[in-house]
Amino acid sequence: MKFIAEINVMPLKALLDPQGKAVLQSMNNNGYKTTSDVRIGKHITIEFEAASNKEAEKIIDDACKKMLTNPIMESFEFNVKQIK
Repeated sequence: MKFIAEINVMPLKALLDPQGKAVLQSMNNNGYKTTSDVRIGKHITIEFEAASNKEAEKIIDDACKKMLTNPIMESFEFNVKQIK
C-alpha cells in the first residue's frame, strides 16, 4: 500500500526561536502590532510504501526520531494517510 506522511517539526517551546523572533520584530515594525509570537519550523512530505497503517506510522515515527529531528531542540507531529 502507498502512503503519504505530512510531518511538522517545530523548535521546543522552552527554547528561543531566533528566526521566529526576527519575523515577529519585522511584523511589528511593518504595522502588524497585534502579533505576539512567531515560531518557525519545517514541513516534510514523504511518499512511501508499507504493509499497513500501523507499519506506516512506525516507519515515520522512527524516521522522525532517527533522522528528521533533533529531539534535544525539536518536537514533531505527523499524519499518515493511505493514497491510491
